[in-house]
Amino acid sequence: MLLRKFALPTLCVLAILAGCGRNDPAAALDAAVQQLQDNLEAKKTRAVLDQLHPQFIAQQQNDRDWAKRTMTLMFLRHQNVSVLALTKANRLDPTYHEKGYTDAQVALAGAEGLIPDSARHYGVKLEWWLEDGEWKLARLDWQ
Repeated sequence: MLLRKFALPTLCVLAILAGCGRNDPAAALDAAVQQLQDNLEAKKTRAVLDQLHPQFIAQQQNDRDWAKRTMTLMFLRHQNVSVLALTKANRLDPTYHEKGYTDAQVALAGAEGLIPDSARHYGVKLEWWLEDGEWKLARLDWQ
């Protein structure tokens, strides 16, 4: 009787864990996008740089060094950084399975204390490349 009482919940937990272990590129892309947002808000420059592909380019001209300088300046200027994804859509390239895309409307705010002293709205397009099982941000454009 006791065995039956715990068998169903145990099987459910195992089924959920088995589903999490599947190699799902779309779920991994979603996780990479969320990790990028979390790393920016936590002001983790090294972690963000680790998410950038070696051939990273922003606005068709800015490279990884530019990204590092820009983050350093923003993180020094603002004690608190907030990245709010107002809308976000991720998709995998149907032809090239090692490419993924994110289109988002993002509010970026910086603050010295609790109240933001600067905020901007951006439409961003991110292109991700799957390399060694990890999604790396390769292209970034915004308006």
